[in-house]
Amino acid sequence: MTPNKAPIEPLSDASIEKAAKILAAGGLVAFPTETVYGLGGDATNGEAVARIFAAKGRPSINPLIVHVADLAAARRTAAFNPLADKLAATLWPGPLSLVLPARSDAGISSLTSAGLSTVAVRVPASAAARQLLTACGLPIAAPSANRSGGISPTRAAHVQTSLPGPDDGGPALILDGGPCAVGLESTVVDLSTETPTLLRPGGVASEDIEAVIGRLAIAGNDDLAPKSPGMLSRHYAPATPLRLEARRAEPGEVFLGFGSVEATPGLNLSPKADLIEAAANLFQYLHQLDQRSATAIAVAAIPEHGLGRAINDRLRRGATR
Repeated sequence: MTPNKAPIEPLSDASIEKAAKILAAGGLVAFPTETVYGLGGDATNGEAVARIFAAKGRPSINPLIVHVADLAAARRTAAFNPLADKLAATLWPGPLSLVLPARSDAGISSLTSAGLSTVAVRVPASAAARQLLTACGLPIAAPSANRSGGISPTRAAHVQTSLPGPDDGGPALILDGGPCAVGLESTVVDLSTETPTLLRPGGVASEDIEAVIGRLAIAGNDDLAPKSPGMLSRHYAPATPLRLEARRAEPGEVFLGFGSVEATPGLNLSPKADLIEAAANLFQYLHQLDQRSATAIAVAAIPEHGLGRAINDRLRRGATR
């Protein structure tokens, strides 16, 4: 164990049960999902949720996503409508969060939803995450397990490096499930109004959502009262500045390539121009390049379709200064 850092334990039935007990007692646990590692706390326990905000240094205006084990638990948390029923039947479990009216009898802390009358909820595709959610029997608020505004974690080591240890308010335990398969946060769709609206692109392409429920409106940035995570203008940022749509690295820079663009010196998100592979590599490669003491990370152009929209969203927010 690193001094004053949370211990990392491999996923097992025993470590999941240990984590479930910590959550039930109001503590924090970092755990893997298919998207990124989440910093989990009991969404019905205001003190536990406050610990999440404090550990991340997250502004309290920025609501959290509630993770539940199955559709039945989601229905106990939020008021579903026909569009939500269609998306849940088609795309859950998976990297899709739905913003819906919060059920008054769900007991979700107002801090979880930043005082809004809505709640963002999802059923993760990760079997380990659902096992943990089932074991604790609670709705778990779980933003990305890193300091607010920084690069999201797709490895357990990223969590341990980014967050304070348990003695300083951080997670009591980090469950290590290896690299996250999707590597981008969930897509967030607002279904609480008459117009279905994409609040944050993510692990489910907007084209796949529109194939189920029709055209989506697109929300802009919101630094004052965001309805979901990922709407702040600056987020997902490495310490090293990003220079987007670059053709090559300038002297002193490192390059984050895509496709046939040569990534020298640097890394290539997907030499074969596979957006799924690029999404899975994005945060891990940004973590690696951020440690090279470069003047900037030059990033190749990424196609603006499918998961490319979510990749570009993260890069644009990370480039904002």
